[in-house]
Amino acid sequence: MQGDPPGRRIDQAIGSALRRLRSEGALSARRLAERSGISAAMISRIENGLVSPSIGTLAALAEALEVPIVSLFREARTEHTDFTLVRNGEGLRATRMTDGHRHEYVNLAIHARRDLRFQARQVTLLRDGGPPPTYVGHGVVFIQVIEGEAVYRYGQQQFTLGAGDSLSVDAELNHGFVEVLTERFVFLTVQAERP
Repeated sequence: MQGDPPGRRIDQAIGSALRRLRSEGALSARRLAERSGISAAMISRIENGLVSPSIGTLAALAEALEVPIVSLFREARTEHTDFTLVRNGEGLRATRMTDGHRHEYVNLAIHARRDLRFQARQVTLLRDGGPPPTYVGHGVVFIQVIEGEAVYRYGQQQFTLGAGDSLSVDAELNHGFVEVLTERFVFLTVQAERP
């Protein structure tokens, strides 16, 4: 597979995933053909990586297998992938200071791809740290409260969040914590956006 062109490698990966999914579902090629409307001969050619199936064909097979279409791509590999492993208590520690406010955060993960930018941070706000900033951005933001209590503003709405609460928002609207109610407030924030 090493010397194969990328298209051929993807065809083979799709075929391998299709064969595995069909096997996991205890379906013969003939039974999958009946369910999907794709001939058993075509299914065999796809499984052997001999053809590049159309999106319509993949959609019909995925529906017949009762799986998301992306499952047929799960064995496709890129030339490289990155991962970040941060052990308990580790991470890149930083302090952010803005107009009378200061907060501590730990960068847990930052990934930048052609189609996606992703970052995860653990943030600590202190009640006497000054008014926290608000943000407007792109993509989505997810927050999971670890410790303490604070008020979060999203557009014209306000939410009091405490330990165990989570919130996800579209970052296009003005958002951010506006008041820390406990001595210390710790939360995990994850943001994903197109670059």
